[in-house]
Amino acid sequence: MTHHTNVNLVSGATGTVGRQIVLELRSRGHRVRALTRDPAAADFPDGVEVVRGDLADPASLAPALDGVTGLHLITFDGGLFAPLETGPDILKLAAGAGVRRVTVLNGGGDTPLQDAVTAGGIPWTVLMPVEFMANALAWAEPVRTEDTVREPFVERLSAMVHERDIGAVGAVALSEDGHGGRTYVITGPEALTVRDKVATLAAARDRRIGLVELTEEQAAARWRAAGQPEEVVRFLLEVYGNTPPVGRTPLRTVEEVTGCPARTFAEWAAEHADAFRPSVRVPAT
Repeated sequence: MTHHTNVNLVSGATGTVGRQIVLELRSRGHRVRALTRDPAAADFPDGVEVVRGDLADPASLAPALDGVTGLHLITFDGGLFAPLETGPDILKLAAGAGVRRVTVLNGGGDTPLQDAVTAGGIPWTVLMPVEFMANALAWAEPVRTEDTVREPFVERLSAMVHERDIGAVGAVALSEDGHGGRTYVITGPEALTVRDKVATLAAARDRRIGLVELTEEQAAARWRAAGQPEEVVRFLLEVYGNTPPVGRTPLRTVEEVTGCPARTFAEWAAEHADAFRPSVRVPAT
């Protein structure tokens, strides 16, 4: 266990996972520094130090690394979403600053930055979450306005994980010894179909939700209309139509690392039920 005088620097701090790592570290009493390209737009509770920096520009990290013992990295440029090539420079700076632990969020597959982390000489932990429960928020508008979800492959299974559990695993790996050289696949406690998820959301908001199954052609047309490039459309059809075992096999990683059981989708749905309730319309006067 580290002393709470140590500082943890979290990059991608305004993203879904980064924010949860920041909040979890803070709740555990650790000092935390949130790295973002736009500090003015960051919205964190008191006690979180917000600093400017960009992983695509390693020199900008030098001041932020002062006193840091735990460093969380993402593998893509926050502005352009291109794979970061700056890993060796970042790791050299981190080693010079005395960083003792590095976590890296794996977005699927190896990347230059992750390769640099695992070769960099500082004890590392790779966080590899499966589908986020927060992805269900994509259904919020059609559920609010039409009480309907339209999706392909409605019987596909997902061991989707609560984003707070990803944050908890990351916070432990950043602030405690014993997690170096590990790749943690992070899942929820159960594998659910789209049909299961829709039923869970309906129960949470106390109002039925219809489910319409799209054909592959209809789904592809919708994704194209939303501006997805062809390679993304092909990827989505493959991963939804033939979900790999890693995406649909519940593991006990959350409980083993944090000591607490993984949160269920029913818990997530209860927390976010208002997002799926019909919008209240105020009558004109």
